Amino acid sequence: MRAAVSLLCLPCAGASATMYLRWRRLLPRWIEVVPVELPGRGARLAEPFASDFDALVAQLCAEQSEAMRGPFAFFGHSMGALLAWGLADRLRTLGRGLPCALLASGSAAPSQRDPDRFAGKNDDASLIADLRKQGGTPEEVFASEELMRITLDVLGADYRVCGSFGYAAAAPLPVPLHVFAGRDDDIEPQRIEAWSAEAADTFTLDWFDGGHFFIRQHEAAVLAVLVQRLAKTLAPDAHAAAALA
Repeated sequence: MRAAVSLLCLPCAGASATMYLRWRRLLPRWIEVVPVELPGRGARLAEPFASDFDALVAQLCAEQSEAMRGPFAFFGHSMGALLAWGLADRLRTLGRGLPCALLASGSAAPSQRDPDRFAGKNDDASLIADLRKQGGTPEEVFASEELMRITLDVLGADYRVCGSFGYAAAAPLPVPLHVFAGRDDDIEPQRIEAWSAEAADTFTLDWFDGGHFFIRQHEAAVLAVLVQRLAKTLAPDAHAAAALA
């Protein structure tokens, strides 16, 4: 069966696109999972890290042009959600085709970013403490000096990218916007609910048990809703949506 939509998946801070590889066998065949790797990790380990949010968004827009030729959607978790929104906003500015849906997970709305979130997180000790607080990092990473060094270098670079983000109010995006959030995440609910102001089209907000990494803790539930949202977006008719799902 030919994929009906390409789902470009953007990683969270400190992670590689490999965090989405398992979704290729967990999601139905009509969804083509396209893990988007960022510079400085995974297959792009030899490349320098990005340092500026807008420059990274522009780079990804150019690099992923082929994946965005047919029907496509964006999914991003945490920093990835902010990048997904940035990509959609840049595509609009460039007059290019927009995603059929934007799925933002585990992130405050762009207008509600905490300016103090990354203050003081510029040394190994503070980054390790933040990893512990957020959860989601396997213990074997903390136990390995080599893996810990790679993780901390990537996380520090990603925090600098996030710290460079500046919100400029713009018209809401004319695409369906679906937001996923963890009930025990430390992001205040109102900062997540503020995503609704970014949507000129359909807006949904789904809450899941778990903390910041609820997408791992309750992966099956998250993917079930993801499939439902995409199916409804691609085929609004109930029977057609059921056939896709």
